[in-house]
Amino acid sequence: MRHPFILSALIAGASVLSACGEQDGSETVERAFQDVNVIDESNLSDVMLTVADPNEAVSYFQRTIAESPKNIEHHRGLGLSLIRARRFDEAAAAWTKTVALPDATNTDRVNLADALIRAGNWDKAEQTLNAIPPTHETFKRYRLEAIVADSKKQWKKSDSFYEIAVGLTTQPAPVLNNWGYSKLTRGDYQDAERLFISAVTQDPDLFTAKNNLVLARGAQRNYTLPVVPMDQSERAQLLHTLALSAIKQGDVETGKGLLREAIDTHPQHFEAAARALSALEA
Repeated sequence: MRHPFILSALIAGASVLSACGEQDGSETVERAFQDVNVIDESNLSDVMLTVADPNEAVSYFQRTIAESPKNIEHHRGLGLSLIRARRFDEAAAAWTKTVALPDATNTDRVNLADALIRAGNWDKAEQTLNAIPPTHETFKRYRLEAIVADSKKQWKKSDSFYEIAVGLTTQPAPVLNNWGYSKLTRGDYQDAERLFISAVTQDPDLFTAKNNLVLARGAQRNYTLPVVPMDQSERAQLLHTLALSAIKQGDVETGKGLLREAIDTHPQHFEAAARALSALEA
């Protein structure tokens, strides 16, 4: 019996609310949609920077920059996406524009230096890093400083920067591998071996460090595989690397034996090792 009364009350209440909100209702709705758009845009940007195809991400951020040219987050997204797409010259140009914006930070300048190094512009990368205050102490900054010092064969500076970088990250394996490779190029094979072992200890799946470790041992004419985690395919590839190292140093018979072992070890046909062995035996 009360239903008609309740319905009438609801209609009346709705009418009152409509009248009260007539002037600012459209503004409220507009603000609500703006908030939703900001959330959606942020989520989409995250997707573009992580799982999207790098070139699709580049196109997306180029469109968003055309719509909002002063939004520095879009410029950052473009720079990062160009790096992911391995379009390094374009990335350097994009980060150059980013650091010219009013809201640019020292992190942006570090990213510019990274892009310049990848593009092969070492001098400008060094200038960019030198312009960053020493108080900006981050892993990426010191890793790049070490790489630049390496390129100039400034070994003491390089070692110092690598050491600082290792202390600033919870995932030091890649930088330990880089440091080890630096030692390898200098001919400091024992130190290189030590650093590669440390890298593999930190990340047992880092095959590059395992391969570099074998190179360091081979350079010392140590033709035995290191005791590190490896599957059958990796073992075959490391034997192949060790064989080539032996052959390069004139230990041809040792190299042949290692190639045969690599061929026997590989779970499938090991074309590269088989071809190298055939060439030697011919």
